[in-house]
Amino acid sequence: MWRVVREGRSVLDGSRGAGRWNPNHLSVLYGSAEADGAVAEMHYHLSQGQSVFPSRMRHALHELQVSTKKTLMLADLEQLSALGVDEHRYRDMLYGRTLEIADAAAFLGFDGLIAPSARWSCETIVLFLDNFSLEDIQPLSVSPIDWAEWRARHRR
Repeated sequence: MWRVVREGRSVLDGSRGAGRWNPNHLSVLYGSAEADGAVAEMHYHLSQGQSVFPSRMRHALHELQVSTKKTLMLADLEQLSALGVDEHRYRDMLYGRTLEIADAAAFLGFDGLIAPSARWSCETIVLFLDNFSLEDIQPLSVSPIDWAEWRARHRR
């Protein structure tokens, strides 16, 4: 799993509320199956409402080995659509239905879920920290992100 974290923050600090897959009463750890997927997600959020990309913020890309025991696999947008997610608006910040799915998954004892990324052609990995042990995460590598270089490589 790949995860982007702002300098000074622990890679194991979870997010509570405000994301596609974390209702405000759940703490989750977001990651990606690909390095660029994790960076693309953070880039998207940092770019929101900014006329100029915030260049002074420092982030690092962490590679983590994660062992889960009971993970909900939401393989593709077709499967999400069957669960009531509007696949044509999945990239939008409309989280109502995905929050309900995540809430139900956590309630049913899943330790996380894997779903399509809204920002990159890969999977998003979400760990429900109430159902998951942080001892099942092993850091493998960490490297600083050069935002200017990354944006230059991925201009569309």
